[in-house]
Amino acid sequence: MSTSQAIRERIAVQLPGEPFTPAIFAGLGSRAAIDQALMRLAKAGSIERIGHGLYVVPKVGRFGIKALPAPEQVAQTIAQAEGATIEIHGAEAARRFGFSTQMPAQAVFYTSGSSRVVRFGKMTVRLQHVAARKLVLAGRPAGQALSALWYLGRHHVTSSSFRRLAQKLAPPEFQALCSAKASMPAWMLEALSGYERSEAAHV
Repeated sequence: MSTSQAIRERIAVQLPGEPFTPAIFAGLGSRAAIDQALMRLAKAGSIERIGHGLYVVPKVGRFGIKALPAPEQVAQTIAQAEGATIEIHGAEAARRFGFSTQMPAQAVFYTSGSSRVVRFGKMTVRLQHVAARKLVLAGRPAGQALSALWYLGRHHVTSSSFRRLAQKLAPPEFQALCSAKASMPAWMLEALSGYERSEAAHV
């Protein structure tokens, strides 16, 4: 089977609107042959290039309008291709937990991979490389909480911040957050200790 045919068969089972990178075709041919096949499929309209090394099988929504993938899908696809970890940006995490009401202007994600910007349609997805300790709980609610705390910073994180998170998170997730002390800076640990002392005093 030719590289082009193998790629067409793989794309035939790809969900419309779900982004993908050439990495999913690894082993089907050389990188040059894969790129050429994707270029031909894009010209034919079978797939659409929405960013550098990023494609999607067009999904036509209501009224015949093409539906673009969600920013989080795009970020996750890029991260998977790099073998990287991602988490939502602290500004969005802070909003979700009620620390802020401000809606971030761009879709930004923390990543253990390389920083990059992808523009598709009228949307922009930005991946921002951060230190590994900011991503220790990535992919779960506790990770979003940690992201929010890093964003709020030393001057705004207090024992009350942890009290709010205890109310918002399921108990196992809050316990996971509290167990990540090895990854927390001194100012965050101080706020957590204040919360724990306050709780112990009420027992």
